[in-house]
Amino acid sequence: MMTESNSSSAAAPQRPLRIGDIAPGFQARSTLGAVRLSDYRGRWLVFFSHPADFTPVCTSEFVSIAKAADAFAALDCGLLGLSVDSLYSHLAWVRAIRQRFGVTIPFPIVEDPSMVIGRAYGMIEPHSDDSSAVRATYFIDPEGVIRAMTWYPLNVGRSVAEMLRMVAALQRTAGNDVLAPEGWRIGDDLLMPPAQDQHAVLAGEDEHWFYRTTADAK
Repeated sequence: MMTESNSSSAAAPQRPLRIGDIAPGFQARSTLGAVRLSDYRGRWLVFFSHPADFTPVCTSEFVSIAKAADAFAALDCGLLGLSVDSLYSHLAWVRAIRQRFGVTIPFPIVEDPSMVIGRAYGMIEPHSDDSSAVRATYFIDPEGVIRAMTWYPLNVGRSVAEMLRMVAALQRTAGNDVLAPEGWRIGDDLLMPPAQDQHAVLAGEDEHWFYRTTADAK
């Protein structure tokens, strides 16, 4: 595994990644061949880490994410998994999942035995010897910008429905013309941005200026 030329600092200590940062680039081996983060430019990407292959919660996640792959594809969103396990462990796990559940994992799973990628993303503590407590997800836009992040502990699996909802909400609000309310799903009403100054608020006749809904036109 090696970092991409535009991410020479990926292995160096750095502040934690934040929403709005450019996702650190990398090149690595995966179950579907060599991949680069830059391969996903031009489309959305859900990049997620899991603590280890052949573990119960991770297996449940990967089976569910694989079954939802078409739904992510419909949003023009790629999927990319990662753990510190070797490529050969990934391949054996993929085979075991197909044999046990009849599910083929259609997206790449990146190996990260050196933990370089995981540490660049803050998925692993800088001085940790392993990644057993890491279950992180990064939602990356077509320009390579991190738009959202979620973190789960070792003993709690992620919600695939929420991952899909997050991608859809981020896409729908990308133009900043509307906001997504709690629990928003495609087709639900959205919120309009409120007035940003006192003059606009006092000049208007709408007493509900702070909470105005609008139909989802898309």
